Amino acid sequence: MAKVLWKDGNYYIGFLNDYPDYETQGLTKEELVENLRSLLHDIRSDQIPFVRKVEELVVSA
Repeated sequence: MAKVLWKDGNYYIGFLNDYPDYETQGLTKEELVENLRSLLHDIRSDQIPFVRKVEELVVSA
């Protein structure tokens, strides 16, 4: 799954492309990636209510 991340001061901040409303952070890039994995687990196990997801819309002409 693709992710977006950036460094802001002392923290790495990021989100999963499919779930851009849910950001997390870490003091290192490795900690951020682990936090993103944990976030994905929580989303997939329905621990976060009302999850908004970005999906591709296919339109036929």
